[in-house]
Amino acid sequence: MTQVELFHQPAIVDGALPEPFKEVPPARQKAGPALSSTERDTEPPAAYEVLLADYAHASDEAIGLAQRRFQRELERQLGGDVLPALRAFQNASESSENELSKADIVLARRWAKAYDTARTAGFRDLGDTDEAFFEVRATA
Repeated sequence: MTQVELFHQPAIVDGALPEPFKEVPPARQKAGPALSSTERDTEPPAAYEVLLADYAHASDEAIGLAQRRFQRELERQLGGDVLPALRAFQNASESSENELSKADIVLARRWAKAYDTARTAGFRDLGDTDEAFFEVRATA
């Protein structure tokens, strides 16, 4: 029984039993260590890549795990707006405020907040990360 079934039981109307709960599969599986090989093969590729730069203290496995944690948190914060938010932030960095639309400013601020939260998640368990940073690049 899922949490939805447990906490959101449909009401019985006129003695008729409700139809059984049908779980809707997620629209997209996020990258992470818990995915099986078949799930990874069916997952659509992300239109961006995450790289941990200037950090040489960990193994490739630890770096990969940190990158996946960063990406998961970034997607959790921004949903499908990762690339638009990245582009809005880059435009805001290179332009003055009066050259940007209000929507771009809002999106750039969302990027900054999401990046900070994702950075904290990504650096968890890595130890000393003085000069290390996560780089997000569009792949297409």
